[in-house]
Amino acid sequence: MAAADNDDLGGPEIADEELLDVADNPRQAAELHKALRTLAKNDSVGPELQQMARDVLTGRIGMRDVVQSDRYLHALGDRLGEMRTAAENLSPEERAASDKRAVKLREQTEAEYGPDEPEDWERPREDGR
Repeated sequence: MAAADNDDLGGPEIADEELLDVADNPRQAAELHKALRTLAKNDSVGPELQQMARDVLTGRIGMRDVVQSDRYLHALGDRLGEMRTAAENLSPEERAASDKRAVKLREQTEAEYGPDEPEDWERPREDGR
């Protein structure tokens, strides 16, 4: 079921619930939906990732298909490599500004969605390890 028409995407947009096939819960689905919107509108991620986000948002391709696609995984991997290189080349001042933006984003996300719950793999085991 489409959430709403979105002229930027050229058609109706999926609802958060349609991402539950890859998200663990509705909150995570909403965050993924928001991230896809950001990718779709951000020219700096490159045309292939923008198109992938638009295709998911309009229901032309499922998110599960994306994560199983070599084409999109390569595009994501390439972009992550570029981001890592850029992060490694930050000056100390740029790194401090980046850290400050990350803290602010985390605070905004927690204000909107509440604090993160630890994942199962992050929780200590009963034996203390």
